[in-house]
Amino acid sequence: MSAAIKIALVDDEVLFRKGIAFLLQREDNIEIIFEASNGEELLFNLDENETKPDIIIMDLKMPVLNGVEATKIIRKTHPDIKIIALTSYDTKSFIANMIQVGAVAYLIKNTTPKDLIHTINEVAIKGFYYNANVLKIIQETIISTKNSKGNLDTNFLSPREIEILQLICQQKTTSEIADHLFLSPRTVEGHRNNLLLKTESRNIAGLVVYAIQNEIAFLTI
Repeated sequence: MSAAIKIALVDDEVLFRKGIAFLLQREDNIEIIFEASNGEELLFNLDENETKPDIIIMDLKMPVLNGVEATKIIRKTHPDIKIIALTSYDTKSFIANMIQVGAVAYLIKNTTPKDLIHTINEVAIKGFYYNANVLKIIQETIISTKNSKGNLDTNFLSPREIEILQLICQQKTTSEIADHLFLSPRTVEGHRNNLLLKTESRNIAGLVVYAIQNEIAFLTI
């Protein structure tokens, strides 16, 4: 049996947080290692706990240190930890900002338990997961800012890397990409790491944004 997905919950609404904890603890493959009521408490727990979470489920609006600022800090101090935003804010600016600072998924608090669990599992497997609504906002935001940024030179990417990047944008796993291209999973991982370095992306979510921005891939909505 594979190791459980280690989760940290961060939300200042205690009743909501406990409800999410109760829901997730019923899943055999999910383990909650700690909870926090704001970003500062989260950072303290990360420093104090030897066991780090694989995924942090983060509210945005919290006292002391909010979710956006906490995400910025964690991207630098713990880049391997994946952050899922779970918030009541569904405006384009909030979603675009959280994706930009490093959230690998964005959920609204009225989402279903099934969608939350599905998102956690997808993030654990693929490194990111955006539903149709979030993908639409990413594309619209990138299209509106593209002209001001200008096109980046993508000639330094090899044809194989572009092919793999396009498959990543289809939200395929490493093993699915390997099967599709008749490569070993290790080779795919190597290409993916090269893509991260070449595009200066912090995570797989960053690669997706880069691909859309440079018209390497168009995500199906």
